[in-house]
Amino acid sequence: MMGLHGTNGTVDETGIPTVELFQKPLFQTFGMFIGMMFGLIMHWFVLAFKISFPGYDFDQDADEGDVEMPTEKTSLTSKMKAESNVDNASKEIPLWMYFFLAIPAIFDLAATALCMMGLQYLDVSIYQMLRGSGIIFVALMKQHVLKDHLHQYHWVGVFWNVVSVVIVGGTAMLASGGDGEGSNNSNTSETFWGVCLLMSGAFVQAVQFVFEEHVMTMDIPAPPLLLIGMEGLWGTILSICVMYPLGYYLPGSDHGSYEDPFNTWAMFTHSKNIQVAFFIYFFAIFFYNLFAVLVTFKLSSVWHAILDNFRPITVWGTDLFIFYYINPLFGEVWTQWSYLQIFGMAVLLYGTAIYNAPNAGSLLLEGQWWAFGMNLSSEYEEVKRELEQAEIDAKWEAKRQEFKVRTHSSFIESPRISIHTQALRGIGAQHN
Repeated sequence: MMGLHGTNGTVDETGIPTVELFQKPLFQTFGMFIGMMFGLIMHWFVLAFKISFPGYDFDQDADEGDVEMPTEKTSLTSKMKAESNVDNASKEIPLWMYFFLAIPAIFDLAATALCMMGLQYLDVSIYQMLRGSGIIFVALMKQHVLKDHLHQYHWVGVFWNVVSVVIVGGTAMLASGGDGEGSNNSNTSETFWGVCLLMSGAFVQAVQFVFEEHVMTMDIPAPPLLLIGMEGLWGTILSICVMYPLGYYLPGSDHGSYEDPFNTWAMFTHSKNIQVAFFIYFFAIFFYNLFAVLVTFKLSSVWHAILDNFRPITVWGTDLFIFYYINPLFGEVWTQWSYLQIFGMAVLLYGTAIYNAPNAGSLLLEGQWWAFGMNLSSEYEEVKRELEQAEIDAKWEAKRQEFKVRTHSSFIESPRISIHTQALRGIGAQHN
């Protein structure tokens, strides 16, 4: 949206409406929260019609073979369940939870605002790749805050993700010092400022990822749709009451303000292109956040950060396509440093494949040439034994719950046969 043009509702001395770029990072953040509020509608819809959705348990009888397979977060959730004395069937969302979910909205607001501000000084593909540094902070907090142990190969995968971030960051600095053809960067100092803003946003966003995983695995967890919707609601309130007043009174290049909301509204109401782009952005940002939270719910916050790093493949390819085949005023040009950017992406894929071990499609470090002499075979075997044991425990828990439901319905909930009747039948059977 920041590359669109729109009229600002004013005219120059000749009476011709002025046209300017729609560079409104705070408005994009505001629009993101509005889109996320759609999660509340889906949350109430799922509750009203008891629709099967991840994170919602309507006490429906599960099939005998329906067992939740263990994943990386199995140890974290099992530990929390062991410490909890609350029955799953009796868990309801308390009122304080709706206010508690304002915390991730604050993190999301700060992280998105920082990243959107940094985007003004960097190309989109560089922006997307630098956000990958968040995996470093996520892994550290998952290990030391959530107390969820990461194995040695996990840290090796994180290390190579760090290397990819350094390579891509260096690409941004080198590209800004070149001829700049097709680049949105004006000079090295602005690029450095953009990198600092993005790294700060990545750290805050890492805190958000870990907090979201925690709030969805608590004693009384928040369902994913409620989490998204309440983040959107609180984020919208904070944007109107805090973010926009600060943006208006802070000095900047947007008609004397960092971002002028009145100018934003004038441009929005006078440009069909901006309106159409915002409509598409509304649904795109909602489904992006929905799938991202579901990844955290089903897997972990680290996987959320890892998969977040794969967006640059599509973004960069789209930028190149737009520049060369649609409009050279937009997109991104191929430079001499683009090869280094491809190498950074290859390193990112390599680190992700290592972290994914020992699952299918991963790279096992067992002394091969590309393992650089590392042999973690014993650790892989230990992890496989843990997963097999977790699978056995999951099947046993499913059997126990099935037996509990059957006995509960047979001896207590039967509308025709009471316990006394069953006892008398037992006595009669003994006499016979």
